Amino acid sequence: MVSRGRIVIASWYDRQGPPAEVLQIGEFPTPEPGFAEVRVRIHLSGVNPGDTKKRGAWPGSPMTFPRVIPHSDGAGVIDAVGDGVDSGRVGQRVWVYGAQSYRQFGTAAQWTCVPDVNAVALPDNVDDGLAACLGIPGITAHRAVFGDGAVAGRKVLVHGVLGSVSSLAAQLATWAGAEVIGTVTRETDLGHVDTGSVAHPVALDRGDTVDQIRRHAPDGVDRIVEVAFSDNADLDAAVAANDAVIAAYASRADRPAIPFWPLLFANVTIRLLGSDDFSVQAKAQAAADLTAAASQGALRIPVGAVYPLSDIAAAHEHVDHGPRNGRILVRPDA
Repeated sequence: MVSRGRIVIASWYDRQGPPAEVLQIGEFPTPEPGFAEVRVRIHLSGVNPGDTKKRGAWPGSPMTFPRVIPHSDGAGVIDAVGDGVDSGRVGQRVWVYGAQSYRQFGTAAQWTCVPDVNAVALPDNVDDGLAACLGIPGITAHRAVFGDGAVAGRKVLVHGVLGSVSSLAAQLATWAGAEVIGTVTRETDLGHVDTGSVAHPVALDRGDTVDQIRRHAPDGVDRIVEVAFSDNADLDAAVAANDAVIAAYASRADRPAIPFWPLLFANVTIRLLGSDDFSVQAKAQAAADLTAAASQGALRIPVGAVYPLSDIAAAHEHVDHGPRNGRILVRPDA
């Protein structure tokens, strides 16, 4: 970051640990965009579980920089561009992804700089609250749904449809013409399912889950979006159509056991999804499709709380341990 007279208020950590112990708030020199970068005045910063896991030293996420401004997602307005970027982008509303993906300074600040391609033009009819929630969960959901081609006319099983990634996966699949079967953990959760994007909600705590799914997909499901691969591998094998794809973005067990022969005889493909490392082309297509779906009113993302930057530790606590009542945002100007 280079100072040119202005000061940015930001939150950062220089060691990992509990949010109240390691997150600091203070002044930084206002960043200047480098080659092919834009600077964004952040209106809202999205807090994802991946952000809090990095801060909390989740296994496999050591400190990669001596100081980190967290959060990869956000929404705001471009107010400066670097060399190689069209100056006409200044003043453009954008949503931001990947701000802290292999980068030091994320969106938990009044300004941040990102590669030009990571700041996506935002249609006038899409508000900042939805836009700040699109990045990590939206791009992961897009890859889970579309990583193996179009889904129009397909049966898509989405596990955990009340979660941030899977709810977007269900909405994107429905937007693209698929018939979605969505699972929740408990029967008491069925009333919370958005039936506009999930044609057939199913509860996993009932004893007839396979029969429920097969009732809606007698020949099996073509795609499975998986949030708990270790828990659901046997179920997935029992409902997969021939040549089905299981796109897994999470697992509760580090080394999940799988029913090898049933999956083999169904010619199932297992796709594992690590959102930071999707190709540039995959992220760009996801960004375009997410923006289009949002503009068409096809995406709904409930926001649970918006915290001022001064309460960023509470925002992280909410994501880690609070009620799962919607996405959590931070307002850097507050």
